[in-house]
Amino acid sequence: MVDMISRFKTLLATLALVLLAAIPGAHADDLKPLVDGLGKSGYAAIREAVGALAATGDPAVAPVLQSLSAGDLYVRKSDRAVFAATKAEGGFKLTDPATGADAGTATSGEIDKIKVNNAVRETVTTALGSLTLMSPDIAKRRSAAADMFRNGDPAQIPLLDQAITKETDPGIAATLQLARAAAVLKSDQPDADKIAAITVLQTKGGRDVLGQLTAIEASSADGAVKTAAANALSSIRGTLKLWDGAQNILYGVSLGSVLLLAAIGLAITFGVMGVINMAHGEMVMLGAYTTFVVQELIRNNVPWLFDWSLAIALPLAFLVAGLVGVLIERMVIRYLYGRPLETLLATWGVSLILQQAVRTWFGPNNREVGNPSWMSGAFELGNLTITYNRMWIVVFSLVVFAALMLVLKRTAFGLQTRAVTQNRPMASSMGIRTPWVDALTFGLGSGIAGIAGVALSQIDNVSPNLGQGYIIDSFMVVVFGGVGNLWGTLVGAFTLGIANKFLEPYAGAVLGKILVLVFIILFIQKRPRGLFALKGRAVEA
Repeated sequence: MVDMISRFKTLLATLALVLLAAIPGAHADDLKPLVDGLGKSGYAAIREAVGALAATGDPAVAPVLQSLSAGDLYVRKSDRAVFAATKAEGGFKLTDPATGADAGTATSGEIDKIKVNNAVRETVTTALGSLTLMSPDIAKRRSAAADMFRNGDPAQIPLLDQAITKETDPGIAATLQLARAAAVLKSDQPDADKIAAITVLQTKGGRDVLGQLTAIEASSADGAVKTAAANALSSIRGTLKLWDGAQNILYGVSLGSVLLLAAIGLAITFGVMGVINMAHGEMVMLGAYTTFVVQELIRNNVPWLFDWSLAIALPLAFLVAGLVGVLIERMVIRYLYGRPLETLLATWGVSLILQQAVRTWFGPNNREVGNPSWMSGAFELGNLTITYNRMWIVVFSLVVFAALMLVLKRTAFGLQTRAVTQNRPMASSMGIRTPWVDALTFGLGSGIAGIAGVALSQIDNVSPNLGQGYIIDSFMVVVFGGVGNLWGTLVGAFTLGIANKFLEPYAGAVLGKILVLVFIILFIQKRPRGLFALKGRAVEA
């Protein structure tokens, strides 16, 4: 019996829906008086009419409000009816703003444009957000909840209560609770309700909540609400300081990974050969321009391969920069071993030649290097904002470091390189061709600088001066960490990166770098070989 009654009720509901669907324009007729309310005089009356339309929850209201905000609504003088109007021959063409139905024409003298101000537009934005709270699309509901939280309109409290009871997604429900709390703080509800709302906002925390509570503390008279707001602000500010510290560490790790990529090749060449290579930054630049050339070829010929452009550019950048490095060593540096000042001057001249060559071929202006889709955008972790390109560069720098350690520790070439580093005469007497080890090591260091340029092209301008911004920092990292020691380079890069980011808010970017340089100078006075000194007869001599 109960089952039959249930089926009968379902049948009646279905018939009712069919009957309603069979009456065209029924809901439009119900909306018409509310739409015409937008034609009343005064911004306050228009805002009230917007609220009445939003309270219906009818999706047909959305195009009406959008037309109002865009300035496309007009009121007919004869009967105060509201229409959407577009210019036509001889006057204006009128349409129903809710249904889009044709409503005839009118001359410019027969209608008046409905004017709106910023307050009306803000009310419209809030109303449009409330209309999507009941949408089946979860993304629309999430966006609407966030908009209502930012606006905090007390008039939307009943609608928020209704949406909270129906919301099934926990994340959206939490945002709706925050939106309701923000609205309560701006309403005339009792102090107890406002204190409860402050507790809800304090639980959420964040800078957006900080701004809302600051306004409440400033506008409230002395009392329980002001005290609760002040206590919540103190708690949130303390939490945000901790998050700011974590964000500085994150920025420092990001900067450290960039310094590691730029310095790791220099650590090899400087450690093995004792060559002060001022052209190392230009190897980074060549890697960045290799990326630009690869992306241009892909854009013009196979654009669907663009997301793979960096994977294609990496080995090419290594080869280009590595070959240039071998040529520099064979043609210039091998004649200057044992004369560090002359190698400095010679490689500085090589760097000028490479910069001018790039200016001749590519021009002096910055070149555009795009981010693949998987390196674009950002995500939030608590109150931390992490960009995908920086995250991948950190990962990439650690992978390069691990691969280089593997080459130096597990290959014959690495064994020979370490032998030459520790005792060159003894390595030579054991049959190791030290000149070729020098050339290949210089090529390896230059090649790593080239792949560093691929990574740096994603976060910096690709120009002939790209490498100049990293050469001094690279030398500081190598000297601080210990000449020729890769672990020292790793620790030094991240230490200096984090130190820079903690100093910048207090001292500024330039003074922060100066303070780091002074610290390194003082540190080298105590430990001339850096954090991790190499062991060996030659290096200890």
